[in-house]
Amino acid sequence: MFIALEGVLTATEAGAIRQAAETLGFGPGSETAGRHARQVKANDQARPSPELEAIQAKVRAALAAHPVFASAARPKAMTAPILSRYGTGQAYGLHVDDALMQGVRSDLSFTLFLSDPDSYEGGALVVADTAEERAFKLSAGDAILYPATTLHRVEPVRSGTRLCAVGWVQSWIRSPDQREVLFDLDRTIAALFETGGKTEMFDTLCKTRSNLIRMWAV
Repeated sequence: MFIALEGVLTATEAGAIRQAAETLGFGPGSETAGRHARQVKANDQARPSPELEAIQAKVRAALAAHPVFASAARPKAMTAPILSRYGTGQAYGLHVDDALMQGVRSDLSFTLFLSDPDSYEGGALVVADTAEERAFKLSAGDAILYPATTLHRVEPVRSGTRLCAVGWVQSWIRSPDQREVLFDLDRTIAALFETGGKTEMFDTLCKTRSNLIRMWAV
């Protein structure tokens, strides 16, 4: 599944992170890339600092509080987000994320966009699946959640600055097909309750969802 998460951060919160990022030290993103990805990775990443830790905590808390993220990812563990910056001419070529990131199995990847899309040209995140390539360039404060198993790239930035937070999630539900079933059940249960309240059908679907989680959780 490719899930767009709207309003993970407000425009004001995203702006505050952009402002805070101006005081951070950045280094070449290639320093944290694997041997092959290093050849196609040209961006800058914020170096460790207490100020960066505060931003990371804010991003993680905002994602954890987002109901669609919770339903689609069912997170068991999450990496500390990387604050990534692309200036003019920088890009990240086609690659797949490592299976283990910061000691976490990378079932899902996320990119939280922090720059207003009108403030930079290029820089779309392009994710490939078996049918087509999909390009994402979302509003500041919105995020895209997608399978970490996919090949993807960041197109060259032609002007301006692209700032984003990226990270990885290990899910309680390892199978993407099973996560999709539970995600659909969540939406159906919520719609049933909204239209009819707590009915026998609602209770039955809640029981089914809970029992599937017991069967599938790892």
